[in-house]
Amino acid sequence: MEKEKRETSVRRLTVVLVMLGMILALAPGVMAADPTGASTLEENPGAPVDYVWVLICGFLVMFMQPGFAMLEAGFSRAKNVSNVLMKNLVDYSVGSLAFFAVGFALMMGTSAYMLVGTDGFFLAGEAYDVGTSLTWFFMLVFCATAATIVSGAIAERPKFSVYVIYSVVICAVIYPIYGHWLWGGGWLSSADFMTSLGGGYGALDFAGSGVVHAVGGYVALAGCLLLGPRIGKYTKEGKPIPIPGHSITFAVLGAFILWFGWFGFNPGSTLSAHELRISVIAVNTNLCAAAAAMTAMFITWKKFGKADVVMTVNGAVAGLVAITAACAWVAPWASVVIGIVAGFIVCYGYWFLERRGVDDVVGAIPVHGLNGTWGLLALGLFADGTYGNYATAAPFITGLFYGNAGFFGCQLISVVVNFAWAFGTGFLLFYILKHTLGIRVSPEEELAGLDISEHGVVTYPDFVYTEPARPTRIIRMSEAVIERENEPKTGEKGG
Repeated sequence: MEKEKRETSVRRLTVVLVMLGMILALAPGVMAADPTGASTLEENPGAPVDYVWVLICGFLVMFMQPGFAMLEAGFSRAKNVSNVLMKNLVDYSVGSLAFFAVGFALMMGTSAYMLVGTDGFFLAGEAYDVGTSLTWFFMLVFCATAATIVSGAIAERPKFSVYVIYSVVICAVIYPIYGHWLWGGGWLSSADFMTSLGGGYGALDFAGSGVVHAVGGYVALAGCLLLGPRIGKYTKEGKPIPIPGHSITFAVLGAFILWFGWFGFNPGSTLSAHELRISVIAVNTNLCAAAAAMTAMFITWKKFGKADVVMTVNGAVAGLVAITAACAWVAPWASVVIGIVAGFIVCYGYWFLERRGVDDVVGAIPVHGLNGTWGLLALGLFADGTYGNYATAAPFITGLFYGNAGFFGCQLISVVVNFAWAFGTGFLLFYILKHTLGIRVSPEEELAGLDISEHGVVTYPDFVYTEPARPTRIIRMSEAVIERENEPKTGEKGG
């Protein structure tokens, strides 16, 4: 009964918010700057090339959503796959509406005291414009990426209704406000004390190691801490027990989709096809992912005697995250170094957190959180002065290794602010939800699987659902199969 009352309250609140949004959207606004694009085309005949470039890159980033869905589903057990897929579908859908209504305005609107944007809500008035719409779509797919990072980390435990609320809040408030500070003219990139410290520019993040990935990763950390580990993840002594995902195939496919989509994520962040630096950005993106994947593979090979597929997958994604902030401002050799460090961070970061009771199903915290932080720092170290700040026409960017200690100081400040904001707001959000609606399903529902308890479906109706096989059990089963296969068949002579 109590659960039904809570769900009814959530539905009523959703209806009220949607109605309010419709009223505001339909309210008469100021005539837009250029809703047809005629004036823009007249002023800049080359604009269509850039528009097509940005939109195609945005489509690639949107295609990362099924990449995340496949990776997270593969790392989850069969009884929770529909729930994981539903969360990825819904966080993009509801996130699009939240970013349309509120988030974009807070992120890219006219800045108030360099803290938050103040106009552009519902893309109405002056925001009803072809250029603003282009920016909105590209920023939306980045926002959706930040939101979906949390899904995999907290998989197999949270109530679906709570995840919907989380998706709205991160897309409407958490991601946009920090994004404003770096990308919307906010204080981290534009305040006088920051630009003075940096040597003409403040903190930077080319394509979102901090704005997108570290924000998502540290909100995920907050969620994991307040949810607690899955049933069966730890022994009574606190020793972690592996819980294998149901499909390595899905996980590897998801990683390749993400890798492919990242070529929209990073080169597309030039926001112009006329920036020929896109070739260097693409090379840096690829090299860093490859170096991180190989590093993770060799670390696990040395540690376990076998090259681990799961950690190699996470290594590739970690390298993509780590290079995202610096991809335009570093040389290819530096991207390889950044990737090698990312490989170490993802492996040892995951094991460190796991030993301390943080049950992160897909490794999102070390992949996106820790390596997002490393990406911001790497930019402050390796920027080599061969490319400028495309957004503000600032001097060419140099880091600590090229004599600019002040810019590295800016990046350190950004790292601290990033963690404090993302983890702090994420913890507050999940704490409030935990003590009001409750954030975790019952033990019975968790054991049965969230597919049934939250959605009333079974992903694989022909499968036999069992508790996950432990590694020792897998070995014993394999030995039994081999022994059985070697037994003499009927009518055969032994020996």
